[in-house]
Amino acid sequence: MSTLSIEGLSWAVEVRRGAPRWLLRGIGLQVNEGEFVGLIGPNGSGKTSLLRCAYRSTTPARGHLCLDGEDLWQRSARWSAQRIAVVLQEFPQEFGLTVKDVVAMGRAPHKGLFDADTSEDARHVAQALEHVGLSTYAGQAFATLSGGEKQRVLLARALVQQPGLLILDEPTNHLDPRYQLELLRHLRGLGLSILASFHDLNLAAAFCDRIYVIAEGEIVARGTPAEVLTAELIEQVFGVKALVDRHPLHAYPRVTWIT
Repeated sequence: MSTLSIEGLSWAVEVRRGAPRWLLRGIGLQVNEGEFVGLIGPNGSGKTSLLRCAYRSTTPARGHLCLDGEDLWQRSARWSAQRIAVVLQEFPQEFGLTVKDVVAMGRAPHKGLFDADTSEDARHVAQALEHVGLSTYAGQAFATLSGGEKQRVLLARALVQQPGLLILDEPTNHLDPRYQLELLRHLRGLGLSILASFHDLNLAAAFCDRIYVIAEGEIVARGTPAEVLTAELIEQVFGVKALVDRHPLHAYPRVTWIT
């Protein structure tokens, strides 16, 4: 388990014949050991840009990002890859690879350039596929899988990295309701520190310890699901009316859209 600390993070894109366009401004965010933190906000609010900075895909213009007290940008990409695993919405080009091949790619940060796969690597791959319920798919071509199955394979690839922090961009995007719940329950049980963006506010409410709300590149609210998911905030940030009450079977809030 790892801790992630982001302070004063800002990022801009260059604009011809004009000032930079700031897409992230003064972001502060904390993920504690073993904590499941959600990031919500409307399309274009900066969720994916913030995650890209957190896993070192995009260099911020200002601010500090620390993993376990270490400045991410003062350490190597390999050091980060040994500690942070990422699951994105897009599927990789598989080039004829099998499911097992794709999952085994997650072992790369722990191996030298010319190191062959070992029995330990094979064990990690087999365990990860079992965790996501795809053991019988190991020899199948990745390209033949459904979107939901591919998403579970990519989670398995992330798990074999043995990360302390897992970052996910819309992890349930390609999944039907059954596998959405199964995946999130599984993530909760991993004991990892997790930062994940969500479109579905009810899933964020059900599974996150804390939630950050981002709008127009700034964090506008943070706290537990009950503290953050209010009808007033939802209307302010998302521009729609909602009824927010307590889930009849659990303590977390439930959001019902008013049409």
